[in-house]
Amino acid sequence: VQLQASGGGLVQPGGSLRLSCTASSTYMFSFNIMTWFRQAPGKQRELVASVALNGSTNYAESVKGRFAISKDYARNTVYLQMSSLKPEDTAVYLCNIDLTYYINNQPAGRKDFWGQGTQVTVSS
Repeated sequence: VQLQASGGGLVQPGGSLRLSCTASSTYMFSFNIMTWFRQAPGKQRELVASVALNGSTNYAESVKGRFAISKDYARNTVYLQMSSLKPEDTAVYLCNIDLTYYINNQPAGRKDFWGQGTQVTVSS
C-alpha cells in the first residue's frame, strides 16, 4: 500500500488549507482508522485528528473547532480541512492509515502505513 499526501504550503495566519492523503495498492483493502499527525522542528510527533470506520472522530485540543477530518472511501482518500491557521500549526503533516487487506476476497491481515509528509507553514 502506498500513501500519497498533498495540499501543504505556505499560508498566512487565519488562512485555510486542505490536506489530502490517498491510498493505492494492488491488494483490495478497507480502512479501519485514518489519522493525521504532525511534527514540528524539535518537537514530538503529535496526533492531530483521526477518523474511524464507524465515523467517530478524535481531535487534539489545540485544533478542535478549527480542523475537520473527513474520508472518501470511493477515492480511498482522507482529508484534513484546516481553518483559522496559526503559526503554531506549522509542521510536517503525516497521514497514517490502519487498514485490513484482502487476498482472494478474504481478510488476510491488518497493518498501518505512513504517507511521506507534507509541509504546512503558517507565517505572515
